[in-house]
Amino acid sequence: MGIRVALWSTGEVGRQALKMVIDTPGLELVGVAAHGAAKHGTDAGEVAGRAATGIAIGPADVGHVLGTEPDVVVHCPLPSARTEQGPGHDTEVIAALLAGGTDVITTVGYVWPWAYDDGRAERLEAACAAGGSTLHGTGLNPGFQNELFPLVLSRLSARVDRIYVRESTVFDRYPSPTVILDMMGFGGDPGAGIDPTYRTWLDGLFRESVLLVAAGLGVEVERIDLDVELTAAEVERRIAAGVIAPGTIDGQRWSWSATIGGREVIRLETVFRAHPETQPDWPSPGFVAEVAGRPAVRFEVGHWIDGGLLATAAMAVNAVPAVQVAPPGIRSALDLPVITARGRLAV
Repeated sequence: MGIRVALWSTGEVGRQALKMVIDTPGLELVGVAAHGAAKHGTDAGEVAGRAATGIAIGPADVGHVLGTEPDVVVHCPLPSARTEQGPGHDTEVIAALLAGGTDVITTVGYVWPWAYDDGRAERLEAACAAGGSTLHGTGLNPGFQNELFPLVLSRLSARVDRIYVRESTVFDRYPSPTVILDMMGFGGDPGAGIDPTYRTWLDGLFRESVLLVAAGLGVEVERIDLDVELTAAEVERRIAAGVIAPGTIDGQRWSWSATIGGREVIRLETVFRAHPETQPDWPSPGFVAEVAGRPAVRFEVGHWIDGGLLATAAMAVNAVPAVQVAPPGIRSALDLPVITARGRLAV
């Protein structure tokens, strides 16, 4: 018998996580929840492209999932802040699972829940105490790129003056209109700005990242400033998710700047392009992590990862053993041991 794992959601990330759980010795799939009723009753192996597992997919319902008696729930739906369920739904679900006695690893944020002033961290801590359970938020970004990577680089420095991280991405091949047009706002009216719900949600995620980096450096941030720059398409852009009409949003440049002692000490920047020809003067697609100090450390690369959705799922599933033995409470990446792809070497 291995660690009993239940999956919450079978979307793009969820299916990747489901495959990993099925394929991993030491993990036992005990339950799967899906929002779409069409999948209910289907064997989980069919959805994952694997042999039959004997586990029938059920509803995305706390009672159903707890009824499978998991040790850990890997929670990877679309963020409720960007769906009809509303901003507070994820917190409600996660708190209920934790209070029910199961650990939760989520990919919808929560890498540093103390970033919010709405009491969610206190609520989640109370749920962990009630259930003797552990919560860990993770993913590729947020979860790894903005937080773990620069903190690992900082280990090379005798003195750190500033942390800078930038991701620049082109979304022309991303096929989901729901994500690209509806959620991210490409093709929208630049005069109206970014949808307030999306802005609040994304701002919260990256503030979590800033504060996790600060905690890793042992400092307290005085202020975090957000800057957003939007650009409009000069010509029609046809991308996998649909059509970006002339005059509508085709580029977004977001930056979060953390101030301590009157100077910027942490800056996270993300550049979103709908099309490769959008804003050619903006930073080229790729990833940069820089630690200014002594010695200065800079990592810069263009295309550096194949399969961001799989990477997000891997961050969650690879954390299962560490989270399962961690003390109850909210456990960030700073609280867990170094997590690797242990047992996954192809031989």
